[in-house]
Amino acid sequence: MTDTTPITAAILVIGDEILSGRTKDRNIGTIADYCTAVGIDLREVRIVPDEQDRIVAAVNALRAENTYLFTTGGIGPTHDDITADSVAAAFGVSIDVDPRAKAMLLERHKPEDLNEARLRMARIPAGADLIANPISKAPGFRLGNVFVMAGVPAIMQAMLDSIGPTLETGARVLSHTVEAGNLPEGTYAGDLADLAKAHPGVSIGSYPSMTQTGFANRIVVRGKDPQALDAARADIEALVTRLRGA
Repeated sequence: MTDTTPITAAILVIGDEILSGRTKDRNIGTIADYCTAVGIDLREVRIVPDEQDRIVAAVNALRAENTYLFTTGGIGPTHDDITADSVAAAFGVSIDVDPRAKAMLLERHKPEDLNEARLRMARIPAGADLIANPISKAPGFRLGNVFVMAGVPAIMQAMLDSIGPTLETGARVLSHTVEAGNLPEGTYAGDLADLAKAHPGVSIGSYPSMTQTGFANRIVVRGKDPQALDAARADIEALVTRLRGA
């Protein structure tokens, strides 16, 4: 990667339980925070059910469009945990019990307790590298630019910590917040659109919220070039000052 080539990522969340609402996802925010901190541009998040065709299609689309693809969920011991098989299918490689993964499981389970269901968690696509799991030992894996991690938040976090040092990182996204107070968005929307055109190197957004003192608007400017960021912020501050005095 060159200094001007963005490093991008996508997240693929796999599981019927997420789509049904039974399980509330916490991994998206964790991965997004991490990407922002190290200068990886998170471009897309998808959630798909436990259906191999849907998983394969999403994996192939997202891995082709991004530097990295992070998947969460679907690598447990039950029949509906089909992420490993689906990733193998997406890459067109075989999958079988991996001796390295089996050895990891034996750190937690006695040999006689390593039944067929638990051995499912040792099935790894051919050519993949393992991602350590210090909590329950069942590993994730990396195949190409795809990182396959657990859905359980604590385990996913441990896996993310493990792979972090192996990732290429980029320039961090910086941000400034301009407090617009109780100015209605409609009052400054047109001017803000003009400022966005005048500062194409940054991203400008308006975010209403309820605070302890009532309704308030915040205008956030984001970018990787500090000078461009400062210039945009100065113009936004001038706009807010002018409108408050009007």
